[in-house]
Amino acid sequence: MATGVKAIRGMNDILPDQSYRWEYFEQTVHKWLAAYGYRNIRTPIVEQTDLFIRSIGEVTDIVEKEMYTFIDHLNNDSLTLRPEGTASCVRAVIEHNLLYAGPQRLYYAGPMFRHERPQKGRYRQFHQVGVEALGYVGPDIDAELIVMCSRLWDLLGVYGLRLEIGTLGNAESRALHRTRLIKYFEQHRDNLDEDSLRRLHTNPLRILDSKNPRMQGLIDNAPKLIDDLDEESCIHFESLQHILREQGINFEINLRLVRGLDYYNRSVFEWITDKLGAQGTVCAGGRYDGLMEQVGGKSAPACGFAMGIERLLALMQECGENITPPAPDIYIAHQGEEGADYAWKCAEFLRDEGLNIILHCGGGSFKSQMKKADAIGASYALIIGDDEVKAQEVTLKPLRESIEQASMKLSAVTELIKK
Repeated sequence: MATGVKAIRGMNDILPDQSYRWEYFEQTVHKWLAAYGYRNIRTPIVEQTDLFIRSIGEVTDIVEKEMYTFIDHLNNDSLTLRPEGTASCVRAVIEHNLLYAGPQRLYYAGPMFRHERPQKGRYRQFHQVGVEALGYVGPDIDAELIVMCSRLWDLLGVYGLRLEIGTLGNAESRALHRTRLIKYFEQHRDNLDEDSLRRLHTNPLRILDSKNPRMQGLIDNAPKLIDDLDEESCIHFESLQHILREQGINFEINLRLVRGLDYYNRSVFEWITDKLGAQGTVCAGGRYDGLMEQVGGKSAPACGFAMGIERLLALMQECGENITPPAPDIYIAHQGEEGADYAWKCAEFLRDEGLNIILHCGGGSFKSQMKKADAIGASYALIIGDDEVKAQEVTLKPLRESIEQASMKLSAVTELIKK
């Protein structure tokens, strides 16, 4: 026998019993973003590899270990399945000159790809909603993004999220801090693990994000970026804190907060939960004022965040959010050739009236059809037999209420159900 073909490890099917939860999440997110004036942008899932090397940074886990990169043998291009969405969004904004019309509030949603060890909350194909505000200097836009998130948690019914904020300063601040870090870690070279040694002279800031427990004491005693911050970045960070306090947003300052992507500067933030084990960050972002120029466009300020859909859906479940699948308003049961013809007409009429209808297919007795109507959770059954066809009426049977079934004209069905 032929071996069955299965999904790729870490890339999961979303089956109908779960997809309604995704639909609920997506509908909530679309309404939430519209309330803040954000517009949808859709970019390809495949980009030139160079885009991600330029934006994310060559000495990062994503570029070094996790990207799905391949050669397109038709034209010998190096292509990559997008590991994150900001770079693609910025590329599209530059290519289509969107900032010519002024600052842009944009969002996107879709699959991202990273070759990581699959575990709960971390997949090789995962899904994100990304929100980007381009052309705004801030810090008011930084604060708006954080306040937006707080509102979304309420809409989704999730709680217990902790907000951590930090600042990475400007390029000059980080260059000064980088020099101090290299000098410090050089003095403790024998205590560095393999990854940290590799990054010591290329990206020493990433050492601060090491999860190696042996190195935490060394990292805790390393020079702090706050001591090297420029005055403008300090003012920006203080202003951000002021707005968040005024809006009633609780936060913790984490001066060791280092995002995994090299393009961040100034404000960075993470929303973290303790309900999902090791995969606690459900939303993260910050400011990336240098990325437009880095990717080949004119310099422009920008800020954004991304949230993991799988993690947020898991958090909603942990928080007891009970999302029930939508059930049809009416299940139409019918028999006989004339009954089937009439049932088709009734189904289309009721759909035109805005009702959700399932028309029975496949034959069978009325008893078996009624069992199916009950099993899928329909509110009513519409019964059509020879008597109904002759009278050009239908019999409406409530399945969730203790009300007697009744014969009526089709036009009366809509009126009764909508009441």
